[in-house]
Amino acid sequence: MFAIAASTVTSWGLYVLLPIFIAFLFFIVWDITKKSEAGRAGTFWIFLALGAGFMGFVLKILLEVAFDKWLL
Repeated sequence: MFAIAASTVTSWGLYVLLPIFIAFLFFIVWDITKKSEAGRAGTFWIFLALGAGFMGFVLKILLEVAFDKWLL
């Protein structure tokens, strides 16, 4: 009755829900660093690691768009 294609679920999950989840992770990490009093250096390194993972995700999306548009 309400059939949704697998590609639709995948694209919504990858491009909408995953960035929302990553933003929620940033909030969780910020809250943990404040409660544990990690200090400036600890907070910096934690967010650097999480930010590097997020930048990898964004770079992956940009490379997919570039390959689809210009190379294929």
